[in-house]
Amino acid sequence: MLILRPYQTEAVSGIRQEYVAGRKAPLLVLPTGGGKTVVFSHIAASVASKAKRVMVLVHRVELLRQTSAALSKSGVDHSLINPQYTPDYRKHVQVCSVQTLVKRLHFFEKYPPDLIIVDEAHHANAGSWRKIIETFPAARVLGVTATPCRGDGTGLGAEAGGIFDALVMGPTVAQLIEMGFLVRPVVYAPMNRIDLSGVKVVRGDYDQKQLAEKVDKPKITGDAVAHYTKLCPGAPAVVFCISVAHAQHVAAEFRAAGYRAYAADGSMDDDTRKRILNGLGNGSVEIVTSCDLISEGTDIPAIGCAILLRPTQSLGLYLQQVGRALRPCAGKDRAVILDHVGNVLTHGMPDQDREWSLDGEAKRGKGKKKDNEPPPVKVRQCPSCYAVHEPAGVCPICGHVYEPDRTAPKQVDGELQQITPEQAILLKRQKAREVAKAKTLQELEAIAKARGYKPGWAKHVFKSREQKNQDAV
Repeated sequence: MLILRPYQTEAVSGIRQEYVAGRKAPLLVLPTGGGKTVVFSHIAASVASKAKRVMVLVHRVELLRQTSAALSKSGVDHSLINPQYTPDYRKHVQVCSVQTLVKRLHFFEKYPPDLIIVDEAHHANAGSWRKIIETFPAARVLGVTATPCRGDGTGLGAEAGGIFDALVMGPTVAQLIEMGFLVRPVVYAPMNRIDLSGVKVVRGDYDQKQLAEKVDKPKITGDAVAHYTKLCPGAPAVVFCISVAHAQHVAAEFRAAGYRAYAADGSMDDDTRKRILNGLGNGSVEIVTSCDLISEGTDIPAIGCAILLRPTQSLGLYLQQVGRALRPCAGKDRAVILDHVGNVLTHGMPDQDREWSLDGEAKRGKGKKKDNEPPPVKVRQCPSCYAVHEPAGVCPICGHVYEPDRTAPKQVDGELQQITPEQAILLKRQKAREVAKAKTLQELEAIAKARGYKPGWAKHVFKSREQKNQDAV
């Protein structure tokens, strides 16, 4: 039987309270590694025990199997809706691949669900998910996610055109680390970002084809291999790439350096993909490179290192990626994040507290922070070992004692440096001063180009200043 942790029991209670209060579609937010599958499997078991029907929506076969395993531990009889399995539509609990279910909705006319559980619920605004939910208007809905935000800025709440009508918050990443349910991240990142000027933004994130042209280069890949060899050689690692071709190139470079490295993608047959991913857990594989396959739903606690080679403007994608390495495992006391593209400098530390909302960017009031707006990066970077850590007078990684003047370390081209929360604050203040000193539109555009900001940022800042000046007159 599944045994809930205390905070998971509180989450279940919070969800029930929302239903009692008249909510129809609450959304549970629980960090990656916090046990979302355990929570909603417990709820599904409870609902099924009352002879009511439950439909669990997932979008990957790995998530389908994880949910099936969790339900089996609770002794819940269930059916799997996926081309690889023979369905039984009469069973009270159905675990469904969204892509398959949307083509088989007519089979459920006789067996409509009382509860629809949406795993990775930040996808729920998408067409197939909404079509399924809207097919059963009488059903209650429960969403679960670690990242209640979308790259395009649209809200997940009903008032913003989404599905959900209440937010149930679980513990934060920092709290789960304190409780021992996650390990602490140690982040290394470059002080200077890749020049992404000219790269288009499509649906809230960089165009992947143009991005690959900037990042899929021998120098960057070589840095990734060199830093892995220096900082955590042999640790089970996942490398987040831009495309299948990029993943294959990176895997080849790691193999050339003597590592057991493989690229994994959705076009592989199921057995091959499982064997590669499971190899991270049993030691037969050291490095797995992928573009999207491992960002969500991959539960391999042995992963000790996440290597970021894909710049992203999506806070959700960033947190999903780094979260793959935060699960605890025997002999593992930390997670190493090698961020070669500076995502941490945009989105903050993996364990930084964040204020979530169902509203999305468009519905937020004036002065409120957007979900994917660069947060205050509270970090300090060690000039000796290049680690990034919480504000401190001494580096917790190598013991380096900081000079009182905190002068910036010299930057070696391609060298990653560890970033701490205190240093991130200093970096943010420095960036703010640079923007304040820029008096012309051309100067602001130069800053935007150097930092890889979205097109239009410079004009927006310049127009805002003009408006303030006019208001002051």
